[in-house]
Amino acid sequence: MAGDGSAADGTASGASDADAGDGSATAGSGPGTASSEAESVESAYGADGTAAADPDADDGDAYGGVVGAAPYAVRASESWLLRAYAVVGVLLTLLVALLFSLGVVVLLGETGGAVGGSFTFSRAFFVFVGFLVVVPLVAPLLFVARRHRRGRGDAGYDATLGALGFGFVASLYVALVISVPPSLRQPADGPLAPVVDALYALPALAGLVPPTAVAVVMWLVARRWRQ
Repeated sequence: MAGDGSAADGTASGASDADAGDGSATAGSGPGTASSEAESVESAYGADGTAAADPDADDGDAYGGVVGAAPYAVRASESWLLRAYAVVGVLLTLLVALLFSLGVVVLLGETGGAVGGSFTFSRAFFVFVGFLVVVPLVAPLLFVARRHRRGRGDAGYDATLGALGFGFVASLYVALVISVPPSLRQPADGPLAPVVDALYALPALAGLVPPTAVAVVMWLVARRWRQ
């Protein structure tokens, strides 16, 4: 009986040691596992518990190309100047696209029988000029939509691009005044008469300078803010 008691005590002691060992192993692995999980959560959501945004993530559902960029920029931006330009810019873009499309149709009808030479160049140059006019009109909306899609929206950036958009529209008007043929020019009156007369005095090619300058500034601002 005494032997059995000793064996029982040994068995119980061994079991206790085994349980203690299992508990030590569990206690030893617990902090490491918890630490790994905490690091995973922090990397996914950030230290403050909010979801971490990937600035370079491409959200394909944000907007669909150029057509969806304007409404997306209006929804995402807090700048009323940018929103106002979105309306003006879209309407002008549609108007310019329509006018240039009709111009291309008329030009093709008038020069359809011509082969090569200056007629082919004139058609290509006409399309190229239309492209140069339309792209800067929609560029502010594309820049703003792209920045908001990447989680780096900035009201100051949006307002600046909206102001440059209106500046480009004004530069187009100045370019039209400069390039008006002399036979179609109307005498200017009022306080702006000296300005209009000065624009009339410039060569027609000078009309390319104002819109080109605004477009370059627009690109530089977008590039500078991107850094």
